[in-house]
Amino acid sequence: MIDNDDLKERIRNGLLSFPVTPFDADGDFAPKPFAAHLEWLSSYPVAGLIVAGGTGEMFSLTPAEIVEVVKTAKAAQPNEPIIAGCGYGTRLACELAQGIEAAGGDGILLLPHYLTEAPQEGVEARIRAVCNATKMAVIVYNRGQSRVSAETLERLAEECPNLIGFKDGTGDIDTVRRVTLKLGDRLSYIGGMPTHELFAQAYRGAGMPTYSSAVFNFVPETALTFHRAFTAGDDATCEKLLADFYYPFAKIRDRQTGYAVSAIKAGVILRGFEAGSVRSPLTDLTGEELEMMKALIDGRA
Repeated sequence: MIDNDDLKERIRNGLLSFPVTPFDADGDFAPKPFAAHLEWLSSYPVAGLIVAGGTGEMFSLTPAEIVEVVKTAKAAQPNEPIIAGCGYGTRLACELAQGIEAAGGDGILLLPHYLTEAPQEGVEARIRAVCNATKMAVIVYNRGQSRVSAETLERLAEECPNLIGFKDGTGDIDTVRRVTLKLGDRLSYIGGMPTHELFAQAYRGAGMPTYSSAVFNFVPETALTFHRAFTAGDDATCEKLLADFYYPFAKIRDRQTGYAVSAIKAGVILRGFEAGSVRSPLTDLTGEELEMMKALIDGRA
């Protein structure tokens, strides 16, 4: 397992990505296509992979499948950090974190709990319990029903040495700035909005120097070009890529709820990898939309 402090530094400024989870014709996890896709992605430099995350349809996977995804990823990329999605209720999240650790994972991205609203004290207790259940690095994903305040995160960072990161997918720049100001170098910060490149420059002003990229799944060259320009402060290049690729992609993505995942999986298939359909309740792109994606990829890839 990679040292938690080493992982924190590695992800501090590097690009992260979260691979799709391929399914076979019966809808079961397909490890060989998954390994083949990871092998292709491994030729491009990223700070780490977050498997079975949001784009990897963690919400539709069983805990046993998530562990199998981690085992497959670690076997395919034994020298690279493997971070896995982890979530659901507190006890299940703790058990899942332990399963991921036993499977060779290096860290977890703690996704929101399911369905119900919860007070700040409850959200804090859940994060603390998961941190205490594992020695792995923990990154908190601020999104949906699970949102932490800067004060809550400060307490957790003092109590939980394996809490290394904060990822935001809420778009609440005020909270993000309060967190980055209060916690400083104690944590690494990751932008996590859907197609985060659309928001990266605004988040940079709030103290988030990097982000995770879903489109890296199928246009890694474009994703890395944007990240290099973003890191260098080359806003002109970022804005050209936003106009030429990212906003046209978002136009396709926004045609249907859930396409933030479905369109990424479609892109992987269009690049020649077996990925299968998304699991319900998500739906696949239509034939017309696949043609739109193909035209977009052909213009960039």
